[in-house]
Amino acid sequence: MSYVQRIFRDISGLWRALMGELRSIHHPGPRMIDEFECVVSVLLAIVFAHALGAQNVGWAAFSGYMVMRSHVSQSLMRGSLRLVGTAAGAGVALLVAPVAVKSPAVMSVALAVFGGVSLYFALVGRRSYAWLFTGLTFCMIVIEGMKHPTESVLPFAQSRLVEIVAGTVACILVSAASTFFVRRRLNEQGGETAVQTAIRHSSLWHSGAVRHSVEAAIALAFIPWIWAWLGITSLAQSSVTIMAVMMIPVASLGADPLNPVTSKLALRFVGCSAGGLLAIAILFASHHSPVLMTLAVCLGVLVGRHIENGNAATSYIGTQFVLAFLVVLVPDSYSDAVVDPGIDRLAGILIGIVILEPVLILSHFVLGHDSRKVQTPPTHESTE
Repeated sequence: MSYVQRIFRDISGLWRALMGELRSIHHPGPRMIDEFECVVSVLLAIVFAHALGAQNVGWAAFSGYMVMRSHVSQSLMRGSLRLVGTAAGAGVALLVAPVAVKSPAVMSVALAVFGGVSLYFALVGRRSYAWLFTGLTFCMIVIEGMKHPTESVLPFAQSRLVEIVAGTVACILVSAASTFFVRRRLNEQGGETAVQTAIRHSSLWHSGAVRHSVEAAIALAFIPWIWAWLGITSLAQSSVTIMAVMMIPVASLGADPLNPVTSKLALRFVGCSAGGLLAIAILFASHHSPVLMTLAVCLGVLVGRHIENGNAATSYIGTQFVLAFLVVLVPDSYSDAVVDPGIDRLAGILIGIVILEPVLILSHFVLGHDSRKVQTPPTHESTE
């Protein structure tokens, strides 16, 4: 079978799996409890974010979505790690940003070193979710400082913390209410989603993770230069894309990491494109009506979570669909709801794919890959 034939086969299989998931969305079952929990959590996160004056309400909504798990204890642990990682990354960024923003070269080194190190420990460490958010937050804040070198990054760092707090608190409240008043009555403890469990390595040293982290570091290092050359304003989201898609199970790093990461990039592109384009269409069709936009948010979260909880081949598409859908559709202010900020954020997400893939391909052809036997098939972890 030729390469082109394999591509068409994979696309065809992916399409059939997606259609199968969408056809089953109206069937009641255990998955529906989790889906409605996410809808309520997202709506509450939006309320909290507006009340607290968050700058990027869509990211608070997405935190309310991502933290949700089948039991309040799991949601609390995930939310705590998200908060700790965000606070740690913000703290380091506040120290580094005043120096880093003075030069693209210094900025490039800072992103590469801190982003690469945090990703490495996210791959091999026990508290990987906290490490991931340490790196994500650091990169987002420092890159924001690059856009406004004469201004303090403190307001952006504070807003980032507010967004995470709003989403996390909303999720834990909803998860607690569901755990004790809904799931207990139905004797339903909930199940793991297809992307929830990641396999960790038992040692802090892993040569495959080192190379993987260096590849991510190189991609992050390009961001300041792209800003200097092209002036693209949404590159903070590009750093999120780079780190999120490089989070793959460490066991899969024994083989060629190009395939699972490229697969994850492709799924992120499909999910974000679908979610973002649909959100843009809804914004125009609804004439920015808060009621219609809120109803659309409910439906979009329901559909995305249903896909995420289903077939493992398409689950990451569901996560990315919700990500783009929320950051585009949820306005920072309903009195001045415009599409431009959402489009900028979506563009930043997709630009991250354009930055990372050439680095992976070049590394693949220059260094080859480790042919050691893979312990388990790669899966997509539920990351940003």
